[in-house]
Amino acid sequence: MAFDFVDQLKSSVDIVAVVGEYVRLKKAGASPRWVGLCPFHTEKSPSFGVHSTRQFYKCFGCGAAGDVLKFVMEIEGLSFYEALKALAERHGIPMPKRHEYSDPESRLRASVGDLQELAAKQFRENLAGPKGAEARAYLQRRGVTPQVAEEFMLGYSEGGGQQLARLFEKQGVPRDQLEKSGLVMARQEGGGWFDRFRNRLMFPIHGETGKVIAFAGRALGDDNPKYLNSPETPIYQKSHVLYNLHRAKAEARKLDFTILVEGYMDVIGVSAAGIRGVVASCGTALTNQQVRMLKRHSEKVIVNFDPDNAGAGATERSIQLFIEEGMRIRVLELDGGLDPDEYVKERGASSYRDRLMHSKGYFHWLADRARTRFDMRDSDGRMQAFKWLLPNVQRVGEKLERLAVVNDIAFQLGVEPGPVLEQFRKAAVDRKTAEMRPENRETQVTDAERTLLRLLLSEEDVRESLGPHLASLGQLERLATRRILETIGAMIQGGGRFSYGDLEARLDEAGRKLLGLLTWSEEDPARHRSALPSVEQAANAWRDLNALGQKADRARLRARIREATSAGRHEEALSLIAELDGQGPE
Repeated sequence: MAFDFVDQLKSSVDIVAVVGEYVRLKKAGASPRWVGLCPFHTEKSPSFGVHSTRQFYKCFGCGAAGDVLKFVMEIEGLSFYEALKALAERHGIPMPKRHEYSDPESRLRASVGDLQELAAKQFRENLAGPKGAEARAYLQRRGVTPQVAEEFMLGYSEGGGQQLARLFEKQGVPRDQLEKSGLVMARQEGGGWFDRFRNRLMFPIHGETGKVIAFAGRALGDDNPKYLNSPETPIYQKSHVLYNLHRAKAEARKLDFTILVEGYMDVIGVSAAGIRGVVASCGTALTNQQVRMLKRHSEKVIVNFDPDNAGAGATERSIQLFIEEGMRIRVLELDGGLDPDEYVKERGASSYRDRLMHSKGYFHWLADRARTRFDMRDSDGRMQAFKWLLPNVQRVGEKLERLAVVNDIAFQLGVEPGPVLEQFRKAAVDRKTAEMRPENRETQVTDAERTLLRLLLSEEDVRESLGPHLASLGQLERLATRRILETIGAMIQGGGRFSYGDLEARLDEAGRKLLGLLTWSEEDPARHRSALPSVEQAANAWRDLNALGQKADRARLRARIREATSAGRHEEALSLIAELDGQGPE
């Protein structure tokens, strides 16, 4: 695979569309910039941008930056080759047969992924066949139609424990791939392999791109545990995956909220009722990484866990994580002791939707929890309840929102807010949010400098005309963009390809930051329109920079003349005056 294929792929793919599958982007006016919340770190004010012209992304909060390939690598945790292959497949671009970029780790991950897809196919065939009768009967009792089972690719792992092991052995799957697949396990004695999942209803777990990466299996008999999940593999990390997110994210963006439930059957039941933006964690406690995945698609979440003590405890813990990530949280409690799947089947989808729309703000739900924990009949009990709630309130990022919540809860609990608010003000610590703020170096960049840099980045004829001569620019050593311009000149003289991404990669951290600030501070392209050809515009900027340099030189000479005269160094002053006169009139 040659670099020309990489270039072809990147030129065929719109980075805004690709990033937009993971991050809610908004157009920044008429400029070529799109902005959103960074998917790589926690923030409440957008510091992440995608430049449609440069085909590049940049975060001014955490420094993440790169082209479309790097974005897919970072967001999906893929190698270069895997990202290349994923983008090519997604956009229908045939991959070359040669695989120079396919390193051993990438090949292992690809093979493990192929084994998951093969297992999913086998499990689905099992469910439809004679051995799947018990699993089909269970689904029928739970109100899951064959169409829904097919949509969610449900399957059945037979009880013998040898089906996948024999299938993989027949195909000659190497031992390292078998060990890493999470689908089979080595026998302790006698050698050979046996299936991890036996006599279970199988739920395929998909990555955000829609590929099967793991499984959860529900026991149909008395086996323990009730749910058995795949172990972590080269392509599956439990804390980085949400069940059904690949299906739910479009609806979450459309409605601007996501529903978080506990179980796989809850997801399937609610989704089958026509409420599609629903996800669940994969058999683990919710993690910051999973919260950030949700936040990429909507900042609002409705938590609808089971109505038992365990569900309430999980709700409390999830609220803390959501608050820390700056999300807006509501809590849905269903009556009758029903979980979400049971509720939509007994009460109907319209009733569930109505309950969603009238779900409580998280602080009202927490206040209700406090009433059950503390004796609210006296002031001490009410104050204890309030103090129990404070740590959750203190995690709210916005100061005004925190104070509003404190007032609201104090009113609900019957606590005098004045003294408590004063105590709270002293204890609360404002979070620092990452914002795009121009630095001093950017303000030192002249208009002529900006014009020259913009044209060098965007116009090939300007690079050909002026690029080889950048080192001779009289003002160069004094420019804030000196390192950027020097690097552009070196790249052009080297005769290789030129791209924004390659330029950014060659700069040091300070240079990358300045380049990003200048690029992302560009205004409406109409501002730069001119009747002059681009090469002439660049030449004018070049002359202006040289003139600025001469003006600065003359100012420095005058300052030295004044200093020498004041110090009585008359010969030095006369020499400097002659040098100034030799530069000619201004």
